[in-house]
Amino acid sequence: MKLTIADIINCTEGKLLCGNKNINCKGFSKDTRTIKKDDIYIGIKGEKFDGNLFWQKALDNGAMGVIVENIDFTEEMLIQYKDKIIIKVKDTLQALYKIASYKRNLYNVPVIAITGSVGKTSTKDIVANVVEQKYKTLKTIGNNNNNIGLPFTILNAPEDIEAMVLEMGMNHFGEIHLLSKIAKPNVCIITNIGTSHIGNLGSRENILKAKLEILDGAEHPCLILNNDNDLLHNWYENNKHNGNIQTYGIYHKSDIQAENIVLNEKNSEFDVWIDDVTQKIQVPVGGEHFVLNSLCAITVGKVLHIQNELIKKGIETFTLTKNRMEITELKQGIKIINDAYNSSVESVRASIEYMKHMKANRRIAVLGDILETGDFAKQLHEKVGKIVSENMIDILICSGENAKYIAETAKTNGFKQENIYYFENKEPIVKLLEQILAPEDVVLFKASNGMRFFDMVEELKNSKIEAKNKNNKGNT
Repeated sequence: MKLTIADIINCTEGKLLCGNKNINCKGFSKDTRTIKKDDIYIGIKGEKFDGNLFWQKALDNGAMGVIVENIDFTEEMLIQYKDKIIIKVKDTLQALYKIASYKRNLYNVPVIAITGSVGKTSTKDIVANVVEQKYKTLKTIGNNNNNIGLPFTILNAPEDIEAMVLEMGMNHFGEIHLLSKIAKPNVCIITNIGTSHIGNLGSRENILKAKLEILDGAEHPCLILNNDNDLLHNWYENNKHNGNIQTYGIYHKSDIQAENIVLNEKNSEFDVWIDDVTQKIQVPVGGEHFVLNSLCAITVGKVLHIQNELIKKGIETFTLTKNRMEITELKQGIKIINDAYNSSVESVRASIEYMKHMKANRRIAVLGDILETGDFAKQLHEKVGKIVSENMIDILICSGENAKYIAETAKTNGFKQENIYYFENKEPIVKLLEQILAPEDVVLFKASNGMRFFDMVEELKNSKIEAKNKNNKGNT
C-alpha cells in the first residue's frame, strides 16, 4: 500500500532534482492555501493560472515536495530546498493520472464507480454509507468527480482503506473513459440517462455511449443499472446476457425492486424482496428518487455480500452532500429547499414532485437556467415550464437567459400570469420573496451550479422575513 518517491519517478519518467527517493508519500495537494504538512504538491496548469508557478509557496507552506513542469531551477534554488523533494516531469496532468493509477493498483479492494445524468452525488452518499457498514470506505468528497478531483481522491486514500466509492462526471466523450482507466472499478453504476450536457453530446443516445465508458477500465465488472430509465432499460434488454448486469427499479421488473412505497415529507419507506425475505426499508429523505437511490445501494450491498441489517442501517443513517435537497425551516413555518447545485429537466421534475407532497400554504418554485444545453436550450426549458404547469406550484419565479422559456411555457399551459415573475438576473429575487412570503410557504431553489442560486438561499436565511401575508392561502 505504500507509494514512494521512487515509484513516482518510475511511473512518470520524471527527474528527481533533489530529495530522498525512498520517502513514503501519504498526501497530495494542488492548492497551496490548504496544503498540509508533508504533502506532495502537484502544479496543475489551468485556464486562468499556472499552478507550477507556486511551487516555492507550497514548499514554504510545509509541503514535503513538489512535482512540476516547465520550471528552470537554478543551483541556488536547489540548494535552498535541498531538504525537500523536487521532481520535474514533462506534463504534470499526465503525471497526476499515472501516479493515481499506480496507487489504485496497490489496492485489492472493491472499487464502486458511479455515473449518470442526475443523482450521482446523492447515490454516492447512500451507497458509500452502506458500504461503510462493513468496509473502511473512501468516497468522493463534494464535486471532485472530474479528471482532477478523482485522481486526487485516490492519491489521498489512507493505506488501510478497504473500499472506494467514486463519483464520475463528464461533459464530453472520453472523460469517463479516462476516469475508468485510472480507477479500474469492479462495480459500475449508471443511475440514469437524461439531458444533462446534451448541448455537448448532441443526443441522449450519445450521452448513454459516454456513460458506458465507465466500463472501459473495468475487468469483469458487475454493472448496476436503473431499470426504470428508458434508455438503460432498452440497453439492458439488448445486453442482459452479456456479463454480470444487476438492475434496480420501481416500475420495471428488476433484480431489486421496491413495493408498497409510502412517500412522506421528510422520509419514505418501502418493501423490498431480498434473499427470499421481504425487508421494510426506511429512507431519511423524502422523494421517489431517493427510493431509487436506496435500491441502488441495496444492490451494491448484495453484490458485496453485506448483511441485510447493515444495508438497512446504512440507508437509514446516510446524510446528503451540501446543496442537495437541503431543507431549512425559517420562522413562521417557512421552508426552503436548497437543490441548487445542479439542474436538468429530470432533476427539476424530481424536485417539484417532491415539493408537491409537502404540506404547504403555497409552493413557490425559483428556477434558473439549465446550462450546457446548447441548441436544445429552448426546447428543454419549455419542458420545465410544462412540468411546472402540471404540478401544484402556486408561484413561479424565473431568472436567467433561457429561464424565460420556463415562464412563457408555464403561462401558455394555463399558469396564471399574476403568479409568474421573470428577472434577467437574480438580484431582485430575495427582496421579492421577503415581500410576498407567507407563513407555511415552501420555496424551492433549483438551477445549474453556475447560476449560484445557493447564494440566494444563504441570503434568505439571514434576511428578516416579516411574512405579513398570513391570509394569502394557496393550494394545500
